[in-house]
Amino acid sequence: MQPMGKVWQPIVNANNEATNRKRKQLATKMVHKSASAIGGVKNQHRSRPGTVALREIRRHQKSTELLIRKLPFQRIVREIAQDSMTNLLFQNSAEMTLQESSEAYLVGLFEDTHLWAIHAKRVTIMPKDIHLARRIRGERA
Repeated sequence: MQPMGKVWQPIVNANNEATNRKRKQLATKMVHKSASAIGGVKNQHRSRPGTVALREIRRHQKSTELLIRKLPFQRIVREIAQDSMTNLLFQNSAEMTLQESSEAYLVGLFEDTHLWAIHAKRVTIMPKDIHLARRIRGERA
């Protein structure tokens, strides 16, 4: 198309591309209209960016379930324990206590880290926020 004053005129070449393009657009519109009239595929609802993340955060804050899977956590605990002593056996209640306490520690650490990121006028947490939170807690000199 070429601008002519305030009116747009289509450029027409030998094989009449402009009208062919119009026909294709009309054909696709008719297909969409007929599909919706017949009861075709409906567009899936899309939430705004961040809405689903906030919903998940609220759900996890309300729940008391474990966030880390049990078997991978048990493997890590046993691997760390094997470094200091061999042939160790763990009671199931001991493994669950270790997992609950470590998750509670990590949740608290991430809450403090998030507060430090907000204090720095940022939304994204960074490793320096974790280091600062641990240093203020007195865990690391």
